[in-house]
Parts: sequence; structure tokens; C-alpha cells
Amino acid sequence: MKKETIKIGLLGLGTVGSGVYQILTQNSKDIERKLGAKIEIKRIAVRNLAKPRALVTDQKLLTDNLDHVLLDPEIDIVVETMGGLEEARWAIASALERGKFVVTANKDLMAQYGIELLKIAKEQERNIYYEASVGGGIPIIRPLKNCLAANRIVKIMGIINGTTNYILTKMSCENMEFEAALAEAQAKGFAEANPASDIEGWDAAYKLNIMASLAFSSRIKMDDIHVEGITEVKLRDIRYAQELGYAIKLLAIGEEKQNGLSLRVHPTLIPQSHPLAAVKNEFNAVFLEGDAVGEVMLYGRGAGALPTGSAVCGDIMEAARAIKKEVQNGILEATFTEKPIISLAAQSSRFYVRLKAKDEPGVFAQLAAAFGNADVSLDRIIQKRSVEKTAEIVLVTHDVKEGNFMQAISSLRAMEAIRSINSILRVVE
Repeated sequence: MKKETIKIGLLGLGTVGSGVYQILTQNSKDIERKLGAKIEIKRIAVRNLAKPRALVTDQKLLTDNLDHVLLDPEIDIVVETMGGLEEARWAIASALERGKFVVTANKDLMAQYGIELLKIAKEQERNIYYEASVGGGIPIIRPLKNCLAANRIVKIMGIINGTTNYILTKMSCENMEFEAALAEAQAKGFAEANPASDIEGWDAAYKLNIMASLAFSSRIKMDDIHVEGITEVKLRDIRYAQELGYAIKLLAIGEEKQNGLSLRVHPTLIPQSHPLAAVKNEFNAVFLEGDAVGEVMLYGRGAGALPTGSAVCGDIMEAARAIKKEVQNGILEATFTEKPIISLAAQSSRFYVRLKAKDEPGVFAQLAAAFGNADVSLDRIIQKRSVEKTAEIVLVTHDVKEGNFMQAISSLRAMEAIRSINSILRVVE
């Protein structure tokens, strides 16, 4: 018998959970019309029952016991928005083992334990929907699994952390130093009190793990991804990049090459003419290249209660359709195998280098020799005015193997004429 009412249980009523509740209640009639079934919130598990929650009109829906959701036989879909790892991992596994479908926005969990949980879902003939784990309101998981499934994705590149993009926008547009831009991001709620996961690149790395797994049909481990944050990006670098015709963005980049996968997160100089260079403030964007479709870019708000809640609600509706039609969507991820990972030293890139050197004859010849001996070709050199017999020099290389480049940098560090190497950033054309 096909269900006319699909009952859900929410785990968590924080920022994302509140957005989900608001969308499901205010758009209930539209959702019912599109779905052909009613979505009913049966129970909401929260950590603190004493906390005022004016959003919820019926306080009897609230409980501080996860089992009131997980063990309720009437609940068809468990929606996990509480975050964290171990408790969420246990709750999702428990829900699946009790025959429930699961929707989650938990990027950390899906990046680290997604394969394990999807295996349980397959065994139980259920599924996990996790569109909101990457890019907030931007649809990316479903396009990779469905709309673009016939393509061989060769490259995925994105701005997938709103905090760092907001900081870099403020630095580039308002001449703020990193610390001031971070403080403003925290004051406006775009950055956490402890912003380490964002500014050190790990938030973007978790999201890249999820996207690249789907894009390249591969089981990817966090150790496979090279991760750098933006804490060492200075306003001087922003200005020099602009002078050279680039913007600096924290990019998550995945590529499938003949010898394996290249996976990395790092601040990057990208041409100002590239669509990603125009993505500002807390907005996110993902740029894909498929062998059939060509280039595709998805753009929108990457975080927030309603944008992320929108993606969660879309997954709830997808799960509800599977229940209503009494069919289960296949778990594509179960077919993934591990592919070779290209070591960082074997990868190629262009590089931007900012250094200080003695302002005296022969220094440029020494620089050229250090790079030439490592088979590194220089594309551009800029020397700024000398201060106290010290010149600031900016170099941009041609495409070069990372190992060769680091060999050249080691030679520079050993040179008596080089006072300091202040910045090293990769360049994407």
C-alpha cells in the first residue's frame, strides 16, 4: 500500500535543522502537491529541552532522547542535522538498521565514514541522501549522480568554503589584512569562534572528498588530499596578484589523469577572466569539466539555514518518492574502487613566489641559475623599489613538476643573497 503521509524525525534543531523545519512548514502545501504525499514532522530530538524554541509551535514534538526518533516505527525518514562525528555515525547506522531512510548535511561524517554507512544502507535496502553536505543550497551531488552520470568528469574545481571566500573578498576589495577580515567574518556570523577548519582548508577538503568520490567513481581517503589554508596569504600577495591579472581564491581541485587522481585544496592565483574569480563574499561555486557536456558551473549560497535547508528538504522529498513508489534508488557508491593517487611531488603547476633579496649586482643571475638548475622556467619577474638595500621580487613560473620547483626553493633558501621567501602560491590558468 502506497503511503499518503511520510513521517520524518529530525535529529538537531540548530541552524540547518531550523531551516529544514521552516521550509517544511511554510511550504507544506507546495511540497504535498509536488510529491503527491504529505510530509509530517513526527519528532525532533534536541540536546536541551529547556532552550526556548519559538519556531516550533507544538512543543510536544521535542525530545532530548534520540531513541524517541530512532525507535519510532512510524518514522520513515531520519534527518540528521546535529553535526559531529561519533554520535551522528551511530545514529545514522541505527536508523538504517531499523529500516529507515536517512538524510544528512554532515560533510565531515560522509567524507570519513560515508562508505561504511552506505554499505549498511545497501544491506538494508535503504539509502542515504547527502546533497546538503557540499555547497549548501547549490545542487552538486544529484547532478553528479544523475544529470552528468554519462560523462567522464575530467576536472572539478570549486570555491566551496564561504568563510574563506568572504575573507579573501574583503582583502581584495577593501584592502583588509587577513586578521581584520577574519574578525569581520566572525562578527557577521560567516566564521565560527574557532575558524580553524575553514581557514586551514579542512572544511573544503571534506567537501572535495565527497565531490571527487562521485565525480571519479573512486573511494577517496582524506590522506589522499593535499590541504593548505589561507592563513599565510597577505594583502601584498592579493595586490601583486591583481597587478599580474589574477585573483586569489581558496580552490578545491580534483583531476583524473592517465596515471591517477590529483586532489588538492590550496589558495590559488586564478585569472580574473575565469568565472570563479568573480565569485565573491560567502557565495560558493563549482566548475566541472566533462568529456561530453564540456564546462559547467554551479553557483549559489554555500551555507546558511535556508540555503542548506533547501538541499536537505530536496533530499527528504527524494527519499519520500522512493518510499511512496515502494522502490529504492541504487547506491552508486557501492560500485566505487580505489584509484591511484598522484603524489604531490609528481604533480605539475605554475607557481607564484614573493621573496626579499639583497639589492646588489648578480642577484638576478643567481636566481635564474637556481631555477634553471632545477629545470624550472620563469614566466614573469617583477622587482619593486629597494628599501635599505633589500628588494622585493615576485616571480611566476611556467608549468613545472612540484618536485623540481621545491628543489629550486631549497637552493634559494641556501643562497646568502636571499633574505626571506615570504610567499609561495600555486597558479591555475
